[in-house]
Amino acid sequence: MNGQPVLLLAAFRTAKSERLLGGGKLTRFAGCDKFVEESEMFEIVLFEPEIPPNTGNVMRLCANTGCRLHLVRPLGFSLSDKQLERAGMDYRSDIDYLVHDDWERCRATFAGRRLYAVTTKGTQRHDQIHYKAGDVIVFGPETRGLPPQILSQSAAQLRLPMLPASRSLNLANAVAVVIYEAWRQLDFAIAG
Repeated sequence: MNGQPVLLLAAFRTAKSERLLGGGKLTRFAGCDKFVEESEMFEIVLFEPEIPPNTGNVMRLCANTGCRLHLVRPLGFSLSDKQLERAGMDYRSDIDYLVHDDWERCRATFAGRRLYAVTTKGTQRHDQIHYKAGDVIVFGPETRGLPPQILSQSAAQLRLPMLPASRSLNLANAVAVVIYEAWRQLDFAIAG
């Protein structure tokens, strides 16, 4: 890699092209020579994900909610992994996602945007935030969570309620819970 984020955009679908032609906003990401449509929803960041089916399930979630997915290397799998493809099914071609070489390059993509870190050590419940379209929500690797560097750069550290003896939720499930709460607050905007 040459330090540029790998831009893996699905071919523009008719609805996306219409929004774009009808005045949709294009964004040029830092360090990237391509323009992409600014998200009408949320930006989901998986920092160094390790388990392919979790990432595949998050891809499916993105296809069904309109969120954009960002993957931060190193990944614990290949993007051609069969388990990833099976979990993402045929939704993978319907989402926009970017793969970043490292956290700093990913973070530069979101300059001026609100960034929330989801962690079992969070100080604020995920449903106590007032989300807005374009918010960035960051999730850590399955076996170790987010490093202090990322936690310190977030507007808030969010947690999901669990029983006291519980360690953590499955990554894909945690992403779904947070995204659906955030989307509920937007009255399920853009939903059909």
